[in-house]
Amino acid sequence: QVQPVESGGGLVQAGGSLRLSCVASGRTFSSVGMGWFRQAPGKEREFVATIPWSGGSTFYADSVKGRFTISRDNAKNTVYLQMNSLKPEDTAVYYCAADALSVVADAYDYWGQGTQVTVSS
Repeated sequence: QVQPVESGGGLVQAGGSLRLSCVASGRTFSSVGMGWFRQAPGKEREFVATIPWSGGSTFYADSVKGRFTISRDNAKNTVYLQMNSLKPEDTAVYYCAADALSVVADAYDYWGQGTQVTVSS
């Protein structure tokens, strides 16, 4: 069973950057990929980015394309989300999810506890 654990959230001014990390303990060779999602107050959880563990392309939501970069370190079972040019509308709890390669939250079986990202204007 994969257990994702996020870290790296915080408070940043608009235009700033943050890097989130997600350690996927318990990952096996059959694990497909990881995803980042976010949920703002009063809104539904939305897809941010996804990455496969073994080659292949990353995929981003239109709202973050060109500003966010998802990457992985297979040796550390860790996935990162580098967030640049942050906007107040990026404020949300960010969740790391395993073990799928999808824009649909229900496709993922395992979720982290979430990390708060707050962008001030």
